[in-house]
Amino acid sequence: MAVQATPGNRPAVGAARGAEILAGVKTDDVQPEDTVLFHIDGRTGVVTLNRPRSLNALTHPMVKRIDETLAAWAADPAVRQVLIRGAGERGLCAGGDIRAIHDDAKAGTTASADFWRDEYRLNARIARYPKPYVALMDGIVMGGGVGLSAHGGVRIVTERSRVAMPETGIGFVPDVGGTWLLGRAPGRLGTHLALTGAAVGAADALLCGLADHFVPAARLPELTAALATAPVHEVLPRYAATPPPGELAGGRPWIDRCYAAGTVEEIVERLLGEGEPAAKEAAETILAKSPTALKVTLAALRRAEGLGSLERALAQEFRVSCNALRSPDLVEGIRAQVVDKDRRPRWSPPALADVSDADVERFFAPLGEERELRLPDGDFNRG
Repeated sequence: MAVQATPGNRPAVGAARGAEILAGVKTDDVQPEDTVLFHIDGRTGVVTLNRPRSLNALTHPMVKRIDETLAAWAADPAVRQVLIRGAGERGLCAGGDIRAIHDDAKAGTTASADFWRDEYRLNARIARYPKPYVALMDGIVMGGGVGLSAHGGVRIVTERSRVAMPETGIGFVPDVGGTWLLGRAPGRLGTHLALTGAAVGAADALLCGLADHFVPAARLPELTAALATAPVHEVLPRYAATPPPGELAGGRPWIDRCYAAGTVEEIVERLLGEGEPAAKEAAETILAKSPTALKVTLAALRRAEGLGSLERALAQEFRVSCNALRSPDLVEGIRAQVVDKDRRPRWSPPALADVSDADVERFFAPLGEERELRLPDGDFNRG
């Protein structure tokens, strides 16, 4: 059953139910050309993800159309700023189509790699966009939805926001620049979110650097209308407010202590030894995830911290994502959470101790000159 975003700021320590959300997503009846809508409203180019029955989940054609339109608007003097939003009341975007990834991994085809290549390039374009890029992160914002929003220059959350990178729960690793974003969060908050897949509300998204401003959901229509006639830096102060209290700030002492450990095993050991209920819950959440994905995620985060740019982090993520297609845990995780929905994945190897350094290193192996993702550290907005 799908989990809908609800008002309030629930505890951030615990499993983000991203895969469970996608498991309940219904196939929509929207025609392919209508899955993402574009129009210019005064001075603002508006992008609307238009698959509300599917929680606005991304498809490859949607990614390509968004990228092409952003490139055109970057060169259009009539477009002074861009706004991205999701249709419906449930969220901006729940991520990509993980059923398609499951089928691709089983078939051994290249559809997922082709999708990721264009998606990560779009993420880089958004990060370097030459005009204000305003993301309404209302409701569910997970995986690919984070990539569409959290790299933007003006990121707005509401009391309904639930922001997460829940990939370890399906045997995958945070991508779309997630390792770069989480690696730059204060202290070890990013490591906590990456390993547990925990979803955070508005205050915690602000604390972690995943968002910039809080606006009550009821005021988003007014804000959107105002952007047609004025620049976002003039409009936003009229609507910005203080979010409801979060959870992560109070947990910083044990989070920073525990997640500073060098291995996932030691992180779990420290969490269990804290004597803090929230820390114990985090440990139990981690132990339910793919052992291989957990170790690769920790390695990817630590390496991303030293890469120096989002583009280099995306190139590393592309290697990891493509190599993950050959991992049994990706197919098994999606099967358990989304296809069969038995919620009982059989991870291989089944325990953290069984995942060797060599197993982890295989995910970072070069793909070959022709397959690597090449992203220059600079301008993605020349068309």
